[in-house]
Amino acid sequence: MALMLFSAIGSFIPNPEAAQKMAPMGYQPYVFHFLAVAKILGIIAILTPGFPRLKEWAYAGFAFDMIGAAYSMIVTNFAISDWGMIPVFLVILAVSYIYHHKRLKLKTGGKDAVV
Repeated sequence: MALMLFSAIGSFIPNPEAAQKMAPMGYQPYVFHFLAVAKILGIIAILTPGFPRLKEWAYAGFAFDMIGAAYSMIVTNFAISDWGMIPVFLVILAVSYIYHHKRLKLKTGGKDAVV
């Protein structure tokens, strides 16, 4: 969650160096602002008790965001040092998702809680 929060906050802080680095991908700043709002909403969804289906979508959105970021960087020839940690963050996200489901099964007595 911290990665997504820092990423979202960074999207709202004017940073000409970051904008210049992202320019080869061709995305306009409003795309990053939209993604920042979506990340904040996803964090709220995951941290708020209840709403299991919304949590599923938040986890999926985070995965799509990171996979899309890595793909965009790879096809625009960014150095591996720029995108190389994204797979590590995807693994951390997957572990969080798995433990979220284990916790749900403990609460519901082994039944699937997502309806």
